[in-house]
Amino acid sequence: MPDQKKSFLGLIARGLGMGAADVVPGVSGGTIAFITGIYEELLETISNINLGLLKTWKKEGFKAMWTAMNGRFLLALFTGIGISIVSLAKLLEYLLEEHEVLLWSFFFGLIMASVWLVGKTIEKWNAINIIGLLLGTVAAYLITIMSPASGSESLFYIFICGMIAICAMILPGISGSFILLLLGAYTTVLGSVSGILDAVKIKNWELVGSNGLVLIIFMLGCLAGLISFSKLLNWLFKKAKNLTIAILTGFLIGSLNKIWPWKHTTLWGMDRHGEEIPLVQENVLPAKYSHLMGEPDHLVISIMLMVFGISIIIALDYFGSKNKKKVN
Repeated sequence: MPDQKKSFLGLIARGLGMGAADVVPGVSGGTIAFITGIYEELLETISNINLGLLKTWKKEGFKAMWTAMNGRFLLALFTGIGISIVSLAKLLEYLLEEHEVLLWSFFFGLIMASVWLVGKTIEKWNAINIIGLLLGTVAAYLITIMSPASGSESLFYIFICGMIAICAMILPGISGSFILLLLGAYTTVLGSVSGILDAVKIKNWELVGSNGLVLIIFMLGCLAGLISFSKLLNWLFKKAKNLTIAILTGFLIGSLNKIWPWKHTTLWGMDRHGEEIPLVQENVLPAKYSHLMGEPDHLVISIMLMVFGISIIIALDYFGSKNKKKVN
């Protein structure tokens, strides 16, 4: 049963954290839910959304359906997620353009800490779980060295990306934005959010419509993904929880290759707005980055940001653990 003691504002705050995590290619929204004590309720609530709710509405009224779908919980959580995504889109786009190394350094620290955070929840390590960890690591690494898909600008591809990325939101360990990065759709989706905000300011409704269409298609993909996979994910965590988390931990380890801050772009492409974007990049050491790019490597500040990212996850885990003890 849902914990009715959780305040509405407290759930919105958790949603803000989940939204922030899903905007940046670092910690997943599922990880935030996991360490703040609402993960099981989130997964159970999503898996219970089905057409039977409409029958409940017809027979018993809207209030009964709202209670059955745990509507208060979903409303608060997705309100926080929406506020966070809209408010952070422009900032993240600016930081990715102007302070890329520093931003990726912060993300790198978040991912490293998430490896520890998610991995430590495995109750027992055995041969099967270790194999799952290795397979997850290898699979993620192979994905990170692939070039972005060429169809990343098509609406059908955006729909598929939404289906896949939404699963990351309800899984501790995989970032939805990171999945979008691997699929080559991160800049498209993030750019559409910020594009709408810019278009509204200048009252360019045609631009609002074109960017809005991309977001609508993406959100429809997210909805389809939730309906399709939530029951499967719920079953996996109930029947093979340790193995599932081991695979996710491995996926995080393998993903560190993608988040490495110092990169040299070897192939460029054009996005849907006609702007140049990196398609193929190689990881380099800080000193080589400085030599190739003719820019400072910001090594000391980058390390400090990594430590800061790690500290945030440790703090969230600490306060999340205290909250669980109070509830129990």
